[in-house]
Amino acid sequence: MIYEPREDSLLLVKWVNRYCRPGMLVLDMGCGSGIQGKKALEKSCGVTFVDVDQEVVNSLNKYNALKSDLFENIKDKFDLITFNPPYLPEEENESEDSKRICSGGKEGWELIDRFFSKVNSFLNENGSILIVFSSLTNKEKVDEIIIKAGFRFRELENKKLFFEVLYLYEVNYIS
Repeated sequence: MIYEPREDSLLLVKWVNRYCRPGMLVLDMGCGSGIQGKKALEKSCGVTFVDVDQEVVNSLNKYNALKSDLFENIKDKFDLITFNPPYLPEEENESEDSKRICSGGKEGWELIDRFFSKVNSFLNENGSILIVFSSLTNKEKVDEIIIKAGFRFRELENKKLFFEVLYLYEVNYIS
């Protein structure tokens, strides 16, 4: 099932447009529709699209797209990693398709935790991560995960929606 661009995707793509420079190597992690990576391609970046869902990978067959559970099948390092993860807490009786594209785990932050436990091996020294998540994910827990993994972050933008706030972070190594 392909995650169609919504407010979170549009917020992230705006910042991808600002960050990408020609020649950068970009990883569009959990690419869904591919909106982030396609924007990076417009900026003359080299892009690898990654998703755990084979349907998503098949839909991006004219691009460099890989099926991977996070970094499982990734070998390279990147200047920019974009990530619009499934970040909502699991709901009772939620369908498996909905869980795969919306839920980041029982509390919502577990997938983000898995991501930050591995990402340092795939980010170039001066590289950046752009990540979006929701207030429903538990912002304080996400902040703690990022710091524990050895990174610093700054909030680039937030967007208030009806029931939640979306946060867009830039994350870098602590230097």
